Amino acid sequence: MVMEMLVGKLHKNLKSTLFNCIGGVCLKKINQGQNVIIEENVTFGNNVTLGHNVIIYADTVIGDNVIIQDNAVIGKQPTRAKASILPEVNKLPPAKIGSEVTIGTSSIVYADCTIGNNVFVADLSTLRERVTIGEYTIVGRGVAVENDCTIGKRCKLETNCYVTAYSELGDYVFMAPYAVTTNDNYMGRSKERLDKFKGVTIETGGRVGANATILPGKIIKSDGTVAAASTVTKDVEKEILVVGTPAKEHSKVEDKQLLRNQEK
Repeated sequence: MVMEMLVGKLHKNLKSTLFNCIGGVCLKKINQGQNVIIEENVTFGNNVTLGHNVIIYADTVIGDNVIIQDNAVIGKQPTRAKASILPEVNKLPPAKIGSEVTIGTSSIVYADCTIGNNVFVADLSTLRERVTIGEYTIVGRGVAVENDCTIGKRCKLETNCYVTAYSELGDYVFMAPYAVTTNDNYMGRSKERLDKFKGVTIETGGRVGANATILPGKIIKSDGTVAAASTVTKDVEKEILVVGTPAKEHSKVEDKQLLRNQEK
């Protein structure tokens, strides 16, 4: 066993202490709650805190000063539905979590997900396989990022927004609550769709308002902005605000709203 529990009573705060041990030599202390499951060959940085009922699967890599809250699951291998169009994979590489990261209560981070430094993942979020999250990004409560997505640095994905599979978000992207992206123009019907899945691209500084819907394959160019409750059926040009269903050009984005004019 790579991990070894210290013998003794729990602290008054109901947390015990776990040491990362190799060949009997204890290297790093980890604060953990009750009923924590850690599989073999997990690598921990310094000062890691695990809440109650956390599960960490084999070979996961966790950086320094990471907080993983109650009931979170890290490094889960995906389970493929019999009718799934995704390729069958025997075993994916482990999850990797950078330093200064917080993973909220009941969140799930799949295998082959890479989370950069200083990322905050709120409660009940799901980050699927082959996903990369850039540093300082905030993933809000209940957000789902599906498989094969890239999220840039310093993005804000707010409560319950949805990033569909095969999407790419640049840096400083903002998605408001309940914003939705899609990738299937055939809505699950016909074999013709199988080689035509295409996610959404939101370039650096792009913004999407609450309850907006972005149709498959559409591109929101740099600093392009989608108003709340709009439906995007064609690409949004650079520094343009679109409004309505279907979304149409309304105006240029105000200079004071452009990313280049923000304090960083």
